[in-house]
Amino acid sequence: MRSPRHEALAGTPIRMSDEVADALAAGRPVVALESTIIAHGLPRPRNLEVALELEAELRRAGVVPATVGVVDGRPVVGMDRSALERMADGDGVAKASVRDLPAAMATGADAATTVAATAFLARRAGVRVFATGGLGGVHRGASDTFDESADLHTLARTPITVVCAGVKSILDVAATLERLESLGVTVVGYGTGRFPGFYLTESGHTVDWRADDPATVARMMTAADDLGLSSAIIVANPLPPGEQLDPALHDRILGEALAEAGRLGLQGKAVTPFLLGHFHRASSGASLEANVRAVRSNAALAGRIARARSG
Repeated sequence: MRSPRHEALAGTPIRMSDEVADALAAGRPVVALESTIIAHGLPRPRNLEVALELEAELRRAGVVPATVGVVDGRPVVGMDRSALERMADGDGVAKASVRDLPAAMATGADAATTVAATAFLARRAGVRVFATGGLGGVHRGASDTFDESADLHTLARTPITVVCAGVKSILDVAATLERLESLGVTVVGYGTGRFPGFYLTESGHTVDWRADDPATVARMMTAADDLGLSSAIIVANPLPPGEQLDPALHDRILGEALAEAGRLGLQGKAVTPFLLGHFHRASSGASLEANVRAVRSNAALAGRIARARSG
């Protein structure tokens, strides 16, 4: 891939790779990918291997990948191999949500983008479909702490389609679904009326709408555009039962992790990485592999949706 040089929009600092810019100009399918999973979600060298694998699989399917991040203070949509390696190997890579972008840009930092920041930058560049693992949401005990992911508010004002495996199961799933409804974000189960639970095939909660093929999702995107909606469409894509983390193991580890986080007095940003790290250690890596399977499945489905949308 050639070095990023195209500006996504006149007057913005966002840069696109030639590959992404050419595909968007020609109306070919493009799928955005986040960089937080590379810098903060997976151990080395697995993180770079997965990043390259996802991009390669999308290209084989006729879809252009657009991994999003901040490199030397410049938001990039469509990072090249060198930038992906920096995200994977750098020790000082920041984690950037939307609110962090101005600081990262002003200080010339390298930063991996969260779901919120990836969705925001991708949509500003004209990318309409984004694949990730699981969304952030309302944290347990949020009625006391007001701890809620910026993902929700960004998706409420960003017209992009996000393919995910639900919200992270360490969160308050019921409260998250209520917030998504309040914020006007469309939630669609892919091939199911049940909301997935990230590591688990289902969370125990239902969804009001389902889509059984990519063309239906593409029609939903067109309908949202015709109505002038400014919110996202979440396509919740469950892992098959045979690929999920064992539910009994999941519940036991979650209980242990929550108890330990409470004992340590962890709050805010410190909670999620602690819980995910505990899952990885206590499951002997099984949770990490379930995460990778979910991301791979979501990227493949996002590619099919992007092709249906551009067809």
